Amino acid sequence: MKRFCTFFVLIIVASIIPVKALMAKETVVIYTSLENEEVVEYIKQAKVELPDLDIQAIRLSTGELGARMLAEKNNPQADCVWGWAVTNMEEFVPRKMIKPYKPEGWDKIPAHFKDPNGYWVAIDLYAAAFVINDKVLEQKKLPSPKGWNDLLNPAYKDMLIMPNPASSGTGFLQVASLLEMMDKDYKTKPVEDNLAWDFLKKLDENMGQYIKSGSKPAKLTAAGEYAVGCSFAFVYSSLKKKGFPVSMVLPEEGAGFELEANALLEGARHEAAAKKFLDWAISKSAMNGYAKFKLGVTYPGIQGPKDMPALETIKLAPMDFPWQSKNRVKILEVWSNLFLH
Repeated sequence: MKRFCTFFVLIIVASIIPVKALMAKETVVIYTSLENEEVVEYIKQAKVELPDLDIQAIRLSTGELGARMLAEKNNPQADCVWGWAVTNMEEFVPRKMIKPYKPEGWDKIPAHFKDPNGYWVAIDLYAAAFVINDKVLEQKKLPSPKGWNDLLNPAYKDMLIMPNPASSGTGFLQVASLLEMMDKDYKTKPVEDNLAWDFLKKLDENMGQYIKSGSKPAKLTAAGEYAVGCSFAFVYSSLKKKGFPVSMVLPEEGAGFELEANALLEGARHEAAAKKFLDWAISKSAMNGYAKFKLGVTYPGIQGPKDMPALETIKLAPMDFPWQSKNRVKILEVWSNLFLH
């Protein structure tokens, strides 16, 4: 009887071991610049649809993410990047810090939303927008701006807030769009000679603060600290749903925009798990999740939030991403020398 009991226990133990092994999850470490509110929702969905992955997502601002990657170049701590500005991503290709990978579903994403060699694939775009506090405008008897040029009105002195382009992707796309829209010769002249710097100097006279976050200008404006926050469209949608007295203006000159993209990192410790996540991250299911927040996603046929204007109705600025990426360091140098004092 004793021998039978021992044999029975061994069978049970033997049967449990493979079950536990099957339950073990693969770790994947992800760096992202998607907004916190988005990340929380997307990760909930990903954990349901990728039950075999232990997803460890670390959220950093656009500039912080790049700085961390550079600091970790010889000892990468992340496996992939998810939802990072393409203008930043492009800089890391020649540094050999991004490994080409064409995720499952690659062919469904239009050519202008992905690198032809597989270094990155975009999931969405976000556009610059002004978030207006309607109560502040009313109390201070301020006009509602229609575009960038209206913000030069002296009535807005100290009532504007904008992201610092050195740390915020939103700030960079705003400055880059102005450099392209306000100087038709932007490609053929030195960055420091661009005509838009004169405009930005005038704008600076009304600026209350430059801040490192792309969403914070909208949030501080919604709280009544400023009249106009130069931010992006998604934040407006979120604040409006929460009952803040805000409205949104897409600049009449053209709304600058940025693509947010994913990439596999060279030296990833958990490459197989990273590839599984990257496959999911461009799936139709994932894109439907992004579309609850984003103005537009890159998977054809998926519309953005109902309370946002349809992407095809918006006047977008002509964004030259290769030029922006190539000249990013110089653009930030000139901006910092002029406005960080």
